[in-house]
Amino acid sequence: MGSIHAVCVSEKKGTQKHVVVEAEFVAEHGISGDAHAGPWHRQVSLLSFEKIEAFRARVKAAEKGENGAVNIDFGAFGENLVVDGFNFSGLPVGTLFQSGSVLLEMTQVGKECHDHCHIYHTVGDCIMPREGVFARVLEGGILKAGADLSIAKRYRVGIITSSDKGSRGEREDLSGAAIREFVSARGYEVTSYALLSDDRPLLEAEMKRLADGGLADLILTTGGTGFSPRDITPEATLAVAGRLVPGIAEAMRQASLAITPRAMLSRAVSVIRGSSLIINLPGSPKAVKESLAAVSGALRHGLDVLTGPPTDCEQAPAAGKL
Repeated sequence: MGSIHAVCVSEKKGTQKHVVVEAEFVAEHGISGDAHAGPWHRQVSLLSFEKIEAFRARVKAAEKGENGAVNIDFGAFGENLVVDGFNFSGLPVGTLFQSGSVLLEMTQVGKECHDHCHIYHTVGDCIMPREGVFARVLEGGILKAGADLSIAKRYRVGIITSSDKGSRGEREDLSGAAIREFVSARGYEVTSYALLSDDRPLLEAEMKRLADGGLADLILTTGGTGFSPRDITPEATLAVAGRLVPGIAEAMRQASLAITPRAMLSRAVSVIRGSSLIINLPGSPKAVKESLAAVSGALRHGLDVLTGPPTDCEQAPAAGKL
């Protein structure tokens, strides 16, 4: 784990970034007000505090610069985040970083400089092209200096669509596709997809396969949560449940009720089986996205706790005690 030493922005491209007290990170955009924000892969730049300090020491020892001294402030290399505790250039593209609610995905290591920065023109070198990394914002929030930054786990997702017509090829599975799009954009890895009929034994068997085989940390079902006699996804889910997580389904219904009163007719449930979280989602693409948006901010923390090492309060109770 590392920590954020400084947050820097620049309002115009080609100008040196400057330190700010805090900044708002916006999903799929970057830092609000920063000139390099936008719908591309280099929304946020990160640089190691240790690498900056080493560069400062080399420059000072060489006594370079017009006046015999060079002032290298944070942001001078064009970095948005100065972070200690990481050797960024040694990490693979795709690494996830999390700080509070902010989730970043590393998209590029280093870059080619066509128009060299002020530091390069002053001392003849710049560490950003070889030591800096770039990322896109998957989940937004506010960051300020002093906040922790850690490498986040890329959780695996299994998608199960329950649809008689879909399983017979009579209907395109748009809801399953909506789930894949939503979770992939937020740093999850879809490792399994099944399009099944509204058949309780089949649904139960697929959930067990994914959970018991350690194939998915998060299992998302779509369809089969209504009043139709063939809607049996909640019953199949409860049949394989080890523990209940009612708050997730309740939060989705509450958010949906603000959109349509028919949300109260949803029978969706959310449960835990082993170390997998299973969540029932509605059967329409629009409702899938609305439901996931309502709970996505808490899902990663829940999965961290579920799949991570037990804390004192999570230890199994002693024999004979609840």
